[in-house]
Amino acid sequence: MPLRVAVVGAGSSGLTCIKACVDEGLEPVCFESSDDIGGLWKFKELSEPTQSSIYRSLVANTSKEMTCFSDFPMPDDYPNYMHNSQLLQYFRLYAEHFNLIKYINFQTTVRSVTQRPDFSVSGQWDVVTTNKSGDQQHWIFDAVLVCSGHYTHPTLPLWDFQGQEAFSGKCLHSWEYKDAELYKGKRVVVVGLGNSGGDIAVEISRSAEKTFLSTRRGAWVIGRMAANGLPLDMTAITRFNGFIMPLLPRAFVNWVTERALNQKYDHKLYALKPKHRFMDRRPLINDDLPGRILQGALVMKPNLKELKSTSAVFEDGSQEENIHAVIFCTGYKGTFPFLDTALSGGTHGELILYKRVFPPSLEHPTLAVMGLFQAKGPIIPVVEMQARWAVQVFSGSSRLPPKERMLEVIESDRNRNIKSYPCPQQAALQIDYIPYLDFMAAEVGARPNLLKLLLTDPVLWMNVFFGPCTPYQYRLTGPGQWTGARRAILTQWERVAKPFRTRPELQPEPKTHFLFSPWSIALVGSVIAAVLLSPMMQHAAFLGNSYLPGF
Repeated sequence: MPLRVAVVGAGSSGLTCIKACVDEGLEPVCFESSDDIGGLWKFKELSEPTQSSIYRSLVANTSKEMTCFSDFPMPDDYPNYMHNSQLLQYFRLYAEHFNLIKYINFQTTVRSVTQRPDFSVSGQWDVVTTNKSGDQQHWIFDAVLVCSGHYTHPTLPLWDFQGQEAFSGKCLHSWEYKDAELYKGKRVVVVGLGNSGGDIAVEISRSAEKTFLSTRRGAWVIGRMAANGLPLDMTAITRFNGFIMPLLPRAFVNWVTERALNQKYDHKLYALKPKHRFMDRRPLINDDLPGRILQGALVMKPNLKELKSTSAVFEDGSQEENIHAVIFCTGYKGTFPFLDTALSGGTHGELILYKRVFPPSLEHPTLAVMGLFQAKGPIIPVVEMQARWAVQVFSGSSRLPPKERMLEVIESDRNRNIKSYPCPQQAALQIDYIPYLDFMAAEVGARPNLLKLLLTDPVLWMNVFFGPCTPYQYRLTGPGQWTGARRAILTQWERVAKPFRTRPELQPEPKTHFLFSPWSIALVGSVIAAVLLSPMMQHAAFLGNSYLPGF
């Protein structure tokens, strides 16, 4: 009998987990609390408790070629950065193509996932669900894949601010925000400069009387568009860049990058300059924020300190009057209330996970958590690889190291990130995009062999090494190999260009020679400059970097 696997959630993570189970010969049973697939990317007019929620205008921050599933390219006529409705349609195409819907139980909520009494022998789980009528059902599974996401329980830190009880306006979390219609002609404070905070502040500023964006740390702001109008992630996330970057002095890379960003708009002048260096944290991706500041429709403010009846007071002592609403874009709690509390081994009740997937405390590795990480890159390909790895562990094709070794790796990964993310919980969530994918691909047997490619298929090697690290690279070999992977890689820039071809005249071809792409040229120049400047760099570092402008 094939192993039965419970899949909690039918969003993008749940869909790829269902497919991974089928590919590995396992029997998936998926539970979805709503009446449709899509999870986070399914827009709803009203936010429903314990379900993820997005705003109407949300557009993906990662391009279609980088974001797609590894064996199912997005339609070539899709725009490179998609509205949430188009991404949801892609999920429908994916589910239909691989016949995944038949494994999903809709309007079925998972209430508890607990180890069976004989878990030490069987590794099995008791799962309790309720349907839309409230009827309860008990299930037994050999393994569990948690795909419910961590954007369901918003963090609303009202207790951090004095006077919130007296505030006459409305306080809400971005989880509740849908569109800017309610804020037309009003004065609004948006708290938090993450991607949601930036998007919502920009959107509200187009209809509100005045919008204030409050930030504690600031952010380095970049747009979706790179040189020549190409998608930023396709020019930045490459194996070549990953090879070169560790060879360069970190301080030098920060200086070069920050200097380039400030030449477009001075982050200090625009009150955006953060306390951290560019390489230390994820940048804010927003195409319109600086323009809204330039036009005066959006005003940057320091951290919110206090709310009064109709006003907001900030940490610098400034006060803004006649405030009608405060929207907190302050993140989410990574909690899974249906899981056994014994799995939460962190000091603050958070899940401790080996390589952000497996709880090392389990006697049998028959439960895996999908998508609980933060990366400088698209999420969907990472979760897909997590699923491919997890099902092989479930089936016994891949094995985890001993518990002690897993705990050592967890601590090492956290310590590596602690300088950039002083909060231990945040530090534990960070992953390095390509190295993390390569690690899991090696466990699965799907990591591309660059030396072999160089010797046997140099054209493909050029595209894999110098080109964008698109998900198709992990279908070139090994279990789950897809015969269309090579062609998908060689034609990826054609799919980038397709949505631009909307008139017959004056259609230049996109830049496809990766060795001479803007990012490659910049990095090669940086290497040469680093070599020439290395004595100067060492001297500057010794003297507190006082010899280089911008430090």
